[in-house]
Amino acid sequence: MKIIVLGAGAWGSAVAMSAAQHPAGHAVTLWARDAAQADQMRRGRKNARYLPGIAFPPSLALADGDFAVLLRDADLVIVATPMAALRGMLHSLSTVRAPVAWLCKGFEAAPANEPDAFGLLAHEVQAEVAPGLLAGVLSGPSFAQEVALGQPTALVAASPHEAVRQALVQAFHSPSVRVYANEDIVGVEVGGAVKNVLAIATGLCDGLSLGLNARAALITRGLAEMTRLGLALGARPETFMGLSGLGDLVLTATGDLSRNRRVGMLLAEGKTLAQAVDSLGHVAEGVYSARTVARRAAHLGVDMPITRAAVALLDGEITPAAAVALLMGRGPAAEMA
Repeated sequence: MKIIVLGAGAWGSAVAMSAAQHPAGHAVTLWARDAAQADQMRRGRKNARYLPGIAFPPSLALADGDFAVLLRDADLVIVATPMAALRGMLHSLSTVRAPVAWLCKGFEAAPANEPDAFGLLAHEVQAEVAPGLLAGVLSGPSFAQEVALGQPTALVAASPHEAVRQALVQAFHSPSVRVYANEDIVGVEVGGAVKNVLAIATGLCDGLSLGLNARAALITRGLAEMTRLGLALGARPETFMGLSGLGDLVLTATGDLSRNRRVGMLLAEGKTLAQAVDSLGHVAEGVYSARTVARRAAHLGVDMPITRAAVALLDGEITPAAAVALLMGRGPAAEMA
């Protein structure tokens, strides 16, 4: 297969590296928006900024500049940009005939000057700007560093189009990566959007040394919030017990490599949000997606108390201790309500 990966952040680079080492011998090109970064990667044969110390496979090609020429005869195009850049990228790819899949997770931010507006999931953005694309998402519990090192990982390829699901399986299913197909793109994307917010809350819990009972409670009730939002958007309930739901939530909420969990822990230590984000050196998606998740939930009338508390904490409206008190002070309710 000829595979083009557009975006040379940590996850885009890791996915490109994984595909380039596939036993089928795929021809993989990793495109970087920044020409200086691309030149540095060519010379060093690694992504020193995002995946330091991990060498690129010899077969991985690198590119920058106008990517239109790279798309000729492509069998699969992977969009590895942040959610904020997805709309523009999909507009540029609107006439591509090959399957297109994105890696970003979250809701697109709503316009700041429209208080009643809400953000869209990636497939909803695609339906607006490039409805003719055969498109989908590659998601699931996956730290970029471990994928780049070839450590065992399971992912989910979600799309309403069988051709997209098959292309993703063919491209990435290997001895180190298992790829499961799923038609429920709504559920898979909701899981990816919400888990980062819940990981911040769980990191707060761990940073305050509240114990493993509290962590288990937050993860479980967070999964209930995620499922409620997904069902309101038309997702299938079983998706949230899979890789992109429970799997990604557990990884992001408990793994030491989780930037979102780290944000919660740093806030618990008394750091400001700016200090916490600056110390990471990478983007923590939950910081930016928390408000968009809460806004979409409010629009749908879906109750998400953990998400609301995370937003209030990130906005500086409440302290870490007050956030915990807010959640624990809620009235009794039936578990399945």
